Amino acid sequence: MISITEFSVDKIKDPFGILAGDRYEFRLDVDLPEDDELFVENGVYIRVIYKVDGESSGIVKYELYERMNDRYVDAELEDEEEQLIDSFCKAHFSEAEE
Repeated sequence: MISITEFSVDKIKDPFGILAGDRYEFRLDVDLPEDDELFVENGVYIRVIYKVDGESSGIVKYELYERMNDRYVDAELEDEEEQLIDSFCKAHFSEAEE
């Protein structure tokens, strides 16, 4: 199971008002056990686009990257890991820098 060690969050600007609701970009540094299929020697971070529109919110998309060289990791999170990320983003989007 993943463990979030650090994060940053920024509100995505929508100067033309095209998108409904607000979007936030998270960068989540995570620790993974060595036996996890997502484990990468140099570490992994997850880039998440999170949408908040009134009472509804959720992950729009996420991508995994190697921490040392920003190389894209072609992998998907398990359902429970995705739920953990969704809950984390829901609890922390209000900390975004505008």
